[in-house]
Amino acid sequence: MAFRKALKRTAIIGGGTVAALFGISQLTEYRKTQARLAHVAAEAELKVPFADELPSRQAQLATLKNTEEFDILVVGGGATGAGCALDAVTRNLKTALVERSDFSSGTSSRSTKLIHGGVRYLQKAIMKLDYEQYMMVKEALHERANLLEIAPHLSAPLPIMLPVYKWWQLPYYWAGIKMYDVVAGTQCLKSSYVLSKTKALELFPMLKKDKLVGAIVYYDGQHNDARMNLAIALSAARHGTATANYTEVVHLLKKSDPETGKEKVCGAHCRDVLTGEEFDVRAKCVINATGPFTDSLRKMDNQKTSNICQPSAGVHIVIPGYYSPDNMGLLDPATSDGRVIFFLPWEKMTIAGTTDTPTSVTAHPIPKEEDINFILTEVRNYLSPDVEVRRGDVLAAWSGIRPLVTDPNSKDTQSICRNHIVNISESGMVTIAGGKWTTYRSMAEETIDAAIKAHGLTAQPSKTVGLMLEGAKDWTPTLYIRLVQDYGLENEVAQHLASTYGGKAFEVAKIAHVTGKRWPIVGKRLVSEFPYIESEVLYAIKEYACTAIDVIARRTRLGFLNVQAADEALPRIVEIMGNQLNWSQERRTEELEGAKKFLYHEMGYRSRSEQLSKTSEINLDYQEVVRYKKRFHKFDKENKGFITTVDVQQVLEVSLSFFLYTCGPQQNGQVEIDEFLQLMSAVKKGQVSSNRLAILMKTVEESLDRRGPVTVDRSGGGV
Repeated sequence: MAFRKALKRTAIIGGGTVAALFGISQLTEYRKTQARLAHVAAEAELKVPFADELPSRQAQLATLKNTEEFDILVVGGGATGAGCALDAVTRNLKTALVERSDFSSGTSSRSTKLIHGGVRYLQKAIMKLDYEQYMMVKEALHERANLLEIAPHLSAPLPIMLPVYKWWQLPYYWAGIKMYDVVAGTQCLKSSYVLSKTKALELFPMLKKDKLVGAIVYYDGQHNDARMNLAIALSAARHGTATANYTEVVHLLKKSDPETGKEKVCGAHCRDVLTGEEFDVRAKCVINATGPFTDSLRKMDNQKTSNICQPSAGVHIVIPGYYSPDNMGLLDPATSDGRVIFFLPWEKMTIAGTTDTPTSVTAHPIPKEEDINFILTEVRNYLSPDVEVRRGDVLAAWSGIRPLVTDPNSKDTQSICRNHIVNISESGMVTIAGGKWTTYRSMAEETIDAAIKAHGLTAQPSKTVGLMLEGAKDWTPTLYIRLVQDYGLENEVAQHLASTYGGKAFEVAKIAHVTGKRWPIVGKRLVSEFPYIESEVLYAIKEYACTAIDVIARRTRLGFLNVQAADEALPRIVEIMGNQLNWSQERRTEELEGAKKFLYHEMGYRSRSEQLSKTSEINLDYQEVVRYKKRFHKFDKENKGFITTVDVQQVLEVSLSFFLYTCGPQQNGQVEIDEFLQLMSAVKKGQVSSNRLAILMKTVEESLDRRGPVTVDRSGGGV
C-alpha cells in the first residue's frame, strides 16, 4: 500500500510511454510488486467458522438481532458491499451485512460480464496525459489478475477482436492495445496481436468483409457476474459475517457523542422484508454500499445532504450463440453516436451492449425498445449481410443502473468522478460509491481502511488479495469429468455445475434426482435446452435464495439467457421451492405471478410481445390474421402463447422437431405466435410456399375439424 501511495504522488513527466510516466526503475519494481500480489495466497491462514455448512438465513437473522454490537454493519449486498463485508470479517472485525433485496439483484448482476482494466480509459489517459485515469487502469489490471485467480471457476480470459476498416487505424489501434499490454506488465493475460483480413474472417466468420483491412486481438477477463457476487457474499458468511438478504434499513440509529455532543450513527433499525419483523442492529460503524441508492441512505443520515449519484442506464441484449464464435468477442470502439459496444460470447449465447443514457433511480429498471433497437442497428453495421439480425432473435434484454458519482468534497460539484469516492459524513457513516465491478476488492479495502481510521477500530491489514472465493479452492479444469464418472451426469450439465459452483458442484450432484433413464443417471433438467437441473433449486435455498426470481435470475442465469425458457421452468421451480419451504398455495401463486412479471418487465419479455403489432415483417390483412391465429391456437391447446414439438406431436402424431428447429427463428424448439404469423405472411408472399412445415400445417388444419376422437379399443380401453 505504501508503494502504491508513493506512485500516486509521482508527477507525470512525459507523454507516450509508461516509462515516461514513472521512470524505468520505479516501473520495474512496481511490476515485481504487482506480480507478487496477484499470485500469492492470502497473507495468513484464516479461521473459517462455517467451512462445512452455511448457517441458515434464520440463524443469520438471529445473530443480527442478538449481537450486542458489531464493529461494522455494511448496507448493500452488491459486489462492493459484499467485498466490504469479506474484507472486514477477514481482519477479525465483527461484521454484519444486510441487503433489502437479494445479493446482486441490482447493478452487479446486469453488467457486461467483463473483468477489465478499461482500454478506452487508457486511451484517454495517454492522449490527455491524465495520471489519475492511468492509475485507475493500472489498479483495475491488477484487480483483474487477482479476480481471475481467486475465482477461476467463474472467470476466464477472453480474446476480444477489434476490427479495422481503415489502413491508418491499424497502427493507431495497435499502439494503443500494445500499451494496454505494457501497463498490465507481468499480469498481461496474453499478448495482443494483429490479424490479416483472411485470418480475422477465419476466426470471426460473421464479420462484415467489405473494406475490412485486418483486426487486432487483445485479452480481458469475463465472468458470471451474479454468481461472482454471490461467491463473495457466501465467502463472507463462511468467515463469520452475519449475512441476511431481504433485510432493509428502515432508519439509522444515532446516539450523542459524549465528547462533542454531536449525533453519531450507531447502527440501523431493520425490517425482514419476508416476515415484516423489525429489529435493531447496532454497530460502531455503518458503511453505505448501496450503489444507485447511495443518496437514499445518505438522506436517512442527513436530509439536507446533496445528491452525489448521477445514474446512467446501460442496456444489454442476449441473442443466439450462432451470432458469434464460441471464444472470441468483438469491440466496436466508435458507434454511430460515439458509444462503445461489446459483442461477446457468454454462457453459449451472445451478449451485446451497452448503451449509456441518463436515467432515474429505480429498483426495477426496464430495457427500452429504442435502446434494444440501437444495439441491433450497431450489430448490423459490423456483421456480414449474410447474417440477418432480427428483432425476434433477442432472447432477453435488461437494463442496469451504473451509479456514477460526484465527489461531495470537490469544489466543482458538477464533475463526475471517473473512479470511486469514499466519504465520511459528520455523523460517521462511511459511504463508498462509484467505481466498477473489476475493482470491487480494492474499493472495499480502501473503505474498511477509512472506517478503521475514522472509528478507531482495532484490525489487521487487508487479507483479500489471493483469498480464494466460494467454490474456488477445490476446482480444477477437469473437475467436470469426475462429476460425469462419479454421478452419471450429462457432460454438458457436469461442465455447467463445475463452472458455476466449483468445488461445491459435488454437493449439488449429491442431491440430484435419478432420471429413470439409462443415461444420464441423475440430473433432471429444468428445461431441455439449458443445463440447469432441479437439484440446483434445492441448493439455491442453501445459498439464501428466497424467491423464484432469485433462482431464475441469480442462482441460475436462465432469466438473463432466455425469458421463454425461464417462463417454462417457473412452475417446476415454484413447486420445488414450495415443497422445501412449506409455501401455501397462495404464496406459490404469488411467486409464480411475481416471477412472470419480472420476466415481462425487467428481462425484455414485454418488448418481445409488443413487436407482434409493430413488426414490419408481418404483411397480413385482418381476416388473414384472424384465420392464422385460429390455426395457431388449434395447436396451442393449453394457451401457453407458443407451440412446441410436443403440441405438434399431439396433433400430427409424428415428431416434427426438425421442422420446428428449422423454422423457429430462435432455433430453440419453439415457434411463438409472432413467428407463426411471419411464416404465414411469407407463405402468402410465396417466399416459403414449398416449406414443409407450412404445407403440413395447412393440411392438418383442414383435417382437424373433421377428426373424431381417437379410439382406445386396441389399447384395452386405455388401461
